[in-house]
Amino acid sequence: FGLAFCPGRWRLHCGVLSQSYCFITMSTDSVEAEIAADIYCASCGIAGVDDIKLKICDACDLVHYCSDECKQDHSPKHEQLCKERAAELREELLFRQPESSHVGDCPICCLPLSINGKRVALMSCCSKWICDGCDYANILRQLRENLQATCPFCRHRVPTTHKELEVNQMKRVAANDPVAMTQLGITRENEGDYDSAFGLWTKAAELGDAIAHWSLSVAYAKGEVVEADATKEIYHLEEAAIAGHPQSRHNLGCCEWENKRFDRAVKHLIIGAKLGYDEAIQVLKECYKGGVVSKEEFAAALRAYQAAVDATKSPQR
Repeated sequence: FGLAFCPGRWRLHCGVLSQSYCFITMSTDSVEAEIAADIYCASCGIAGVDDIKLKICDACDLVHYCSDECKQDHSPKHEQLCKERAAELREELLFRQPESSHVGDCPICCLPLSINGKRVALMSCCSKWICDGCDYANILRQLRENLQATCPFCRHRVPTTHKELEVNQMKRVAANDPVAMTQLGITRENEGDYDSAFGLWTKAAELGDAIAHWSLSVAYAKGEVVEADATKEIYHLEEAAIAGHPQSRHNLGCCEWENKRFDRAVKHLIIGAKLGYDEAIQVLKECYKGGVVSKEEFAAALRAYQAAVDATKSPQR
């Protein structure tokens, strides 16, 4: 049940005017029904109550429809507004600071993983990124107790040959693991099998893997694996940047700089710096020297950069 607040009457108590209030209990169902009554189909006007379920427009989140037919009928009137609002939402999403980098936290010590590839390890058995500290601690434990080498996360036996490694990868790929798909795609690219690599990256990108989006952006930029396409390159860079991939964010900043859109370039670089990306903070330093970035902006970015780097360190690591 919910409480509806209603002002009552003024009363005199000991020479002081005070207002009494009353609270009317309302069922949760009636409150939800009242809210739903304000939502109606943008085409036919029917309200979303009782058994009538309205679906919101996926692109703009502004209007609702009771059926696909109503959505199609209303499309000519709504198309322009929908595109404008969708573009606004895309901009908000693109320039929102990610909560973490694309690699996230170590699943063992729960500290942020370094974006430096030399300080993390990818386990082929479970596709988990592990920090070098936890990996090293696991190795010391196994040596001290004379144990078999196993994964520090899932305790699966560590592969000793390239064939065993690929068997692990294929098992993860069969389980629709996007990380494994991306890594296998990189392997296929190194072997010269570009078609397989592109297919694996495409599927992994559809599942939301940031490195897969990054790999596709490189493919569309170079034009070796597929035909060069600047529009698709930018799209995959944006998707990777939204997922917290700092190098993609940096590259977007460089693209915007080349197009003379300096404000957007600086925004990308600041976000990249806040993720702890070295190149982004170095470019921002040059922007500050050139007067493009203010002292306050650079100082804030520098503090956030150092905080991101420090967060990946600990006495144990």
